[in-house]
Amino acid sequence: MLERAKNTELFQIDSLQRAAFCYFVDHADPATGLVADTALPGAPSSIAATGFGLACYPVGVERGFIGRAEAARRVLCALATLAERPQSRDPRATGHRGFYHHFLDMRTAERTWRSELSTIDTALLIAGVLTAAAYFSGGDATETRIRALAETLYARVDWRWALNRGDALTMGWRPPGRFLPYRWRGYSEALLLYVLALGAPDHAIGPEHYAAFTGSYDWITVDGGPHLQAAPLFIHLFPQAFLDLRGLADAPMRERGTDYFANTRRAIVLQRDHARLNPGGFSGYGENLWGLSACHAPRGRLRLRDGRWQRLLGYANRGAPFGLDDGTLIPWAPLTCLPFDPDACLASLGHLEACYRGLLRQGRFPGGFNPSLPGEGPEGWIDDRVVGLDQGLIVMMIENWRSGLIWDLMRQVPAVRNGLRQAGFAGGWLETA
Repeated sequence: MLERAKNTELFQIDSLQRAAFCYFVDHADPATGLVADTALPGAPSSIAATGFGLACYPVGVERGFIGRAEAARRVLCALATLAERPQSRDPRATGHRGFYHHFLDMRTAERTWRSELSTIDTALLIAGVLTAAAYFSGGDATETRIRALAETLYARVDWRWALNRGDALTMGWRPPGRFLPYRWRGYSEALLLYVLALGAPDHAIGPEHYAAFTGSYDWITVDGGPHLQAAPLFIHLFPQAFLDLRGLADAPMRERGTDYFANTRRAIVLQRDHARLNPGGFSGYGENLWGLSACHAPRGRLRLRDGRWQRLLGYANRGAPFGLDDGTLIPWAPLTCLPFDPDACLASLGHLEACYRGLLRQGRFPGGFNPSLPGEGPEGWIDDRVVGLDQGLIVMMIENWRSGLIWDLMRQVPAVRNGLRQAGFAGGWLETA
């Protein structure tokens, strides 16, 4: 009976991983290879979603979701677009100084939505480029060209320019020539950005800039021990979708006797505790229904199922503890947290299947839902967006739990190892790399 239950459980996860992977087949432009930000008609490409898609193609090959030749063709198509489209100060350009605008037109690869030249989204893109290049290591013309283009794309990113003469990386730039007034300081998804900028073959930044990033870390005490606070889940997950940080620690972590992987395990416990205590009195919350992160929701004062009025936040970075919470949850939390706490995540996934089966759209989880709002079923309000970043995170984290594939591929990249060492990381696999 136990073996049968295990097989059923894995079958469900396999189906969810397959459906999430197929987002990148269904929503990539055949001419440019760029991936749509969401499944909504007319959505532009997100360069971060494109990066996640590039990292997911190796998973698709290994799981039999797509053939190797077809996956390689798709990767090459995207890399060629990124390499060949204009880089300049022109507001329509694809990018500038090796960085890319946050949103691009799916068919022309031109800047759209008046978006910024994004340092973090470029980092997520480059991480996907490096993952794909590490996997497609064959000697045929397509795979050889993938590796050559990946090397070109990474080498031309001018990370030092993005410092704008400061001690920390800026968040972005707008054409024709204005840096955003904010910098990446304090724990965030920019951990990945700094590792890539430190390890880059050209235009690399120095360790002192990583020290400026970590110098603003916000530590709290949890059960008598230190915890690096970041309320939204995605902050913990985005860097570790690519980087295996089990047993690795930089100076701030070593000083406190912990590491980022263990810290994420605590973050999950804190999210589950928040849902169990349910200070907002929201419907459905409990130790098996949790997950606060960046997502969409309605905006304004709305009446809940129980008759109360609640201010809904629209798109917001929800989180716990000490974060925003309006009753809106991300249903993909248990899948993306599998490497950190599989028992809790599998229990949560079983609860979703038993109680909220109306969530799936073509087998995929939406960006969010709010069971406290009126709706057709217990799910309440369901986001009409299926989000590329969410689907990529699902594919990658399931695979890191199952086989460690993405982590294994990134461990093979010399620049990633160098970037971690420049940031002061030591221990774990880095000692034997």
